[in-house]
Parts: sequence; C-alpha cells; structure tokens
Amino acid sequence: MNRALLLGVGLAVAAVTLLVTLSALRAGFYSVAPLAKVAPRRTALMRQRETGARRMGRPYRVDQRWVPYARISPVLRRAVLIAEDDAFYSHGGLDWNEIGASARTNLERRRVVRGGSTVTQQLAKNLFLGDRRTLTRKLTEVLLAFRLERSLSKRRIFELYLNLIEWGDGIYGVEAAAERYFQVPSSQLSERQAVLLAAVIINPRRYSPLQPARRIERRVRMIASRMRRRGYLDQDQYLAVIGGAPLPPAPLPGWRVGAPAESATAPPHGTLAPGGAPDTSATPR
Repeated sequence: MNRALLLGVGLAVAAVTLLVTLSALRAGFYSVAPLAKVAPRRTALMRQRETGARRMGRPYRVDQRWVPYARISPVLRRAVLIAEDDAFYSHGGLDWNEIGASARTNLERRRVVRGGSTVTQQLAKNLFLGDRRTLTRKLTEVLLAFRLERSLSKRRIFELYLNLIEWGDGIYGVEAAAERYFQVPSSQLSERQAVLLAAVIINPRRYSPLQPARRIERRVRMIASRMRRRGYLDQDQYLAVIGGAPLPPAPLPGWRVGAPAESATAPPHGTLAPGGAPDTSATPR
C-alpha cells in the first residue's frame, strides 16, 4: 500500500471519527430523561417551520393538542405502526432490516426513494433537530434514538410521537389533525379516516387526507390489507377503508396542505431546554 493511499485512508478515518464525535457531543447536549413525564410545548421542527414562515413573510401558528395514549384510536395507532415502523416493538431504536432494504432500493434507483427511519428516530428528529439533511444531523438522530429507547418505555415514545409529529401546515399531533381534517376527536376517527392520517405521514405538507392523491390511496390499500390479514380490520371495515372509488390523479405541482392554524394548545407541560430542566415559558418556535 503506497504512502498516498495510506494517507487517504487515514484522513477518511479521521473525518469519520470527527463526525461521530461531534454527533455524540451534540446528542449528549439534549435532555432526554424528563420526557418520561414532561412533553415539550414546542419542538425543533415547529421552531424551524415558524422561522421559515417568517422569512417568507407569512404568519404561522402551531395547532397541537395533547391527548393521552389511551384516548387515541387503536386503529390509528396500528395503522401508523404498519405505515411507519412495523418492527417498532422489537427493535432498539434502529430497524436494521429496513435500513438494508432501503439502501438496496436506493442504490438500484440511484436516488433516495425509500427511507429507513424508525418511529424513535423520527421522534428524535422532530423533538431536537428539525428536518435539515446533513450527515451530522443523521448521526445525532441515531444516537438520540438509542438514548430515547434506553430512557423511555415504548408506549411513551409512541405517545410522544403521535402527539407531536407534523400532520399538515401548522398541524401537529393526532388530536389536532383529527379535529382539523375531520372535526372529530382522535378517539372517534373512522377506520378510513385513521388509515388516511397514517398514509399521509410520509409528506403531510404535500398530501392531504381530505383529497388523497393516487400515491396516498395506494398506501391506504397497503396499510388496510396488512391490517385485514392481521385481524385488526374485519372484511366490512376493510372495504370501508379502501372505498372502491378509482384512484384519483396526483395533486397539482406546488399544492400544499391546509391553511395556517388558528390556535395553539398544549398539555400543561414545559419546553425541554437542551441539556437542562423544563422551561415553562411559552417560547414560540
């Protein structure tokens, strides 16, 4: 092995080591344990969206309404796991099978067409990091996912996820989504409404559960089929979910979901300050 090659390998190893070290330091900066009892008023993603809206000169208000896990529709809970993280209760933060499958698909297509993030990774990203795509952000997300899995129960991770993820422009959490789109609490969603909400998580700012695009209807059929095979839906419920209507056309380019929210509500909890105790001040994102 010549000197130039050795130097190149050494530099690559040093670069990777530096990235991992920086990511580990950043991950350690955030306080995870309080999440067992405290839910943040604002997440990093909410603050990022608000900043983006301000730069564009438009108002942005967060609609987020906390609801306990037990009051969320069981059909919605099962549909979300099937759509987003089928192995949630068996992995420790990362789903290596899904990561491998995603890597193969993306290599075959020569572009990123399939993600491999778990519910825990998505929660880490939403809570602490926002959705900017950088290598250090992804590494930090992975390390935070491991910390969340060690500090919180699966039920608590999933409860936080369902209450805090983005479900439209200014819409966060399942209760706000159910009320805004269907005018019902999340406990009263119909089977089709629940599956539609699960189907649009892939890109809730582009796709609407009220005007489901062709891709969303395909996802609805996929989710409903798996739920039917596993006994979560009976035949009548399955048929009600898939509807039987022809697949609609794709949305127009640039179409976005929802108008800005009109109110912001949250549970009586504080905002998690990175590396510190809950901050009870109402800090807009």
